[in-house]
Amino acid sequence: MNGVEVAPKNPSGLLCYMRSHTWLVVLSIFLMLLVWQLVAWFGGFPAFILPSPAMVGARFMLAIRDGSLLRNTAVTLGEVLAGLVLGVSVASVLGYLLARSLKLERLLSPYIVASQSIPIVAIAPLLVIWFGPGLFSKVLVCALIVFFPVLVNTVVGVRSVPEDLRDLMRSLQATRWQTLRYLELPAALPVFLGGLRIGATLSVIGAVVGEFVGAKSGLGFLVNVGRGVYDTSLVFVAVFTLIALALILYGSVALVEKRLLDWQKQPEIKVLMNGEAQAKAG
Repeated sequence: MNGVEVAPKNPSGLLCYMRSHTWLVVLSIFLMLLVWQLVAWFGGFPAFILPSPAMVGARFMLAIRDGSLLRNTAVTLGEVLAGLVLGVSVASVLGYLLARSLKLERLLSPYIVASQSIPIVAIAPLLVIWFGPGLFSKVLVCALIVFFPVLVNTVVGVRSVPEDLRDLMRSLQATRWQTLRYLELPAALPVFLGGLRIGATLSVIGAVVGEFVGAKSGLGFLVNVGRGVYDTSLVFVAVFTLIALALILYGSVALVEKRLLDWQKQPEIKVLMNGEAQAKAG
């Protein structure tokens, strides 16, 4: 209705809906590969300019067999996960403090905004100089690029809690920890997880930027190697692997979000009863 497609409510209809959309994705990928193959065939481009999908697939299998793709993917994934943990931890704690203290926000906001106005490509070489070309500098680059969206969404989420609910918690003589656990965290969680989705995809960019500046392993290193020897197929393999990593991280956050926010789909009376039981247990 009104141009908006709505998923059916019955389970069998929902299954058909998901299958139809899966086929649409498969069809879209197939058409993209077909157009790519035709351009490579009839465009007259040499392989080092535009390799065909078949050449990229053959290079992918070769990278799998010699272990270079899995080894470098593991390095990049480790940097991404470590950067995510560091960036999200610092951003969520600082974001909560900023949301609860206007004075602290006014004090730190100019520095936070200024840090985001500098391109990460300009900061990465300094981090490599200061901390060396090892793992730590790559993790810092990932953490910096994850930090800002998670921080902003944490502040927005905590401040979106209605003031009358805060008054209710105060009237019940709830402690600061109880207010955080039973009110602020559930209320801010949807907005926070939205920022985490963005941060999860951006963390892959941070890892690659760090590897471009200085690295001896990783998918960014593979891109540099392929570019240096005009092995464009290897560049495509590394890029597609990075896309797959970003999609997996985004999907993982989406699954966590679905799990944590399942209470929103429950009837209101059931949610209230569960919250009351948890409060009594706490």
